[in-house]
Amino acid sequence: MENRSRQTRTGRSGDLYRRSASLTTIAVAFVAAAVMLSPVVTYSQSFTASVNNTSVSQNEQFELSFTFSGQDVNGIKNFQPPDFREFVILSGPNQSTSLQFINGAASGSMTYSYYLRCPKTGKFTIGPASIDYNGKKYATKPITMDVVKGSPKPAQGTKANASASAGDIGDNVFIVATADKHRLYMGEQVTVTYKLYTRLPIASQMQVSKLPSYEGFWAEEINLPGTISLSTETRNGKQYRVGVLKKVALFPSQLGELSVTPMVLNIPVQIQQRRGGNGNVFDQFFNDPFFNNYRTVNYTAKSNTIKLQVMPLPSKDVLSSFSGAVGDYSLSSEISAVNVKANEPLTLKVTLKGQGNIQLLSMPDFTLPASFDKYQPKVSEQIDRDDTISGTKTFEYLIVPRAGGKKEIPSLKFSYFNPQKRSYITLSTPPYPINVEPGTSTGSEVAGFSKEDIKLLGEDIRYIKTSTADIRRSAGLTVFGTGFWTAVLLPFFVLVGLVTWKRRTDKLADNLELLRYRRAEKIARGRFKKAKSLMDAGNQADFYTEISQAIFGYLEDKLHIQKSEMSLEKAEDELKRRDIDGGLIASLRSCTERCEFARFAPAGNGSGAMNDMYNEMTKVIVGLERTLSVKKNA
Repeated sequence: MENRSRQTRTGRSGDLYRRSASLTTIAVAFVAAAVMLSPVVTYSQSFTASVNNTSVSQNEQFELSFTFSGQDVNGIKNFQPPDFREFVILSGPNQSTSLQFINGAASGSMTYSYYLRCPKTGKFTIGPASIDYNGKKYATKPITMDVVKGSPKPAQGTKANASASAGDIGDNVFIVATADKHRLYMGEQVTVTYKLYTRLPIASQMQVSKLPSYEGFWAEEINLPGTISLSTETRNGKQYRVGVLKKVALFPSQLGELSVTPMVLNIPVQIQQRRGGNGNVFDQFFNDPFFNNYRTVNYTAKSNTIKLQVMPLPSKDVLSSFSGAVGDYSLSSEISAVNVKANEPLTLKVTLKGQGNIQLLSMPDFTLPASFDKYQPKVSEQIDRDDTISGTKTFEYLIVPRAGGKKEIPSLKFSYFNPQKRSYITLSTPPYPINVEPGTSTGSEVAGFSKEDIKLLGEDIRYIKTSTADIRRSAGLTVFGTGFWTAVLLPFFVLVGLVTWKRRTDKLADNLELLRYRRAEKIARGRFKKAKSLMDAGNQADFYTEISQAIFGYLEDKLHIQKSEMSLEKAEDELKRRDIDGGLIASLRSCTERCEFARFAPAGNGSGAMNDMYNEMTKVIVGLERTLSVKKNA
């Protein structure tokens, strides 16, 4: 009886469906062509099955959907549904086409949906459905349904009649933050990933409302592609488009339970609006997918808070050469020469390579023989910010032997803690025997001149003139003239200037915070100059990175905030404590958040957005410098 009724309904609407199907086909073909011309976001083909609820009551209605997603849905053929022997088909297959535009790129999907009910209780399996697409066969995975006793729940409104509440949108658009580990040692890397899950079209560019805070961590941004690449995932039985928004490597610098605060985005999503279904043929015609209307709703999505438990490093078997390094490293060294003359310099190059917080690595000091002079090393580093922070750090020591003889540069030791092995490991360089020969300079040579130079100089000396015919007495006394007083007073003023400069230099050397404060504006100006060249070259990713480092470095130095403790919230609190204007603080937050967001989700208008960001950041830096200087001198 149910089957005959369903066939009658199908017959009544068949002509209407055929009239609208041609329009649907034209729309799909038109948008599919646009999709093929938009390479900004990449999509892969997938065919998945999902239900609105995997646990239902006996005879309760539920929806089953088979969705193919890709860039072109025109190549789909031979849809084969599963066997529904345990279920009663209330409606279906209902075919619909969905089109999405994200970051200027389009994607399409074809959905075959059924409304079913199960008259029995127990666990039942819905088998796979299959299609043919461009000569390749795709099949869905089976779905297990749990049917229990009880009264059917009130029928849920379909998409055509449901209202889009915040709860409804939240079930279809949300951000999930995940960490690759939740218990770790101090200094060990944990990677936090922020993913966007959506089943709704996104109308335009997303905006950052609040960035996550990493208080108690040293943070390193992990490199991501310039555009968000979307893939398909099934979560709790529902299919979502998923894109990675942000990845960050964190290195804890404090013990105990630390929190990574949520990331908040303002997402303009498109909600489908259809005309009310009152049986009117005109309304049914315009409910065709080609005539669907959408309204844009600004939805605020907030990720979850991540709790991490940081454990102290083992106190047993701690090595004297351990200086806090955590990770996995290798050590190598090389020396420029082993046979040198006295007072001739040589170079010892030590290279650390591996995975961990490369920027915080330091080499332990070492002692040379008494006749050697050692200077501060030249340090260079190269960091790879992929899923795991890794790279190399090089220390170049300039060493000068002052006396001849056979000497030895001792072995250098570097110790670190390996979290995987849970043990301390010591690496060492080989000792280098040095043969120092006496210098070649002698007393007969003057100030670096050779004997040949002195002989040539002697040939060029002219005879002494003995005649005084052209010598005249100068008129007047010049003892108290301008030249005399200049010669007397100039050394005095030069001496006073040198003493003042020396005292100021010593004061800055003893007070690193004051030194950082004085140089903050100069360093920021240099970074802005580099950012300007990157902007002129159109290098968008490096431009925003340089601008971000400029503003955060300036705040660290001006406000005396340690790099490991730096966060936008902490900087704002410090500025408020110093009575900085609230409008200037708001401009700082707005610029910083837009800059950080542009690093992983760049806007379409690259040059214009970069120029606006450069000008706004310059105004913020100038305003802060002027205000802080006035308050310091007040």
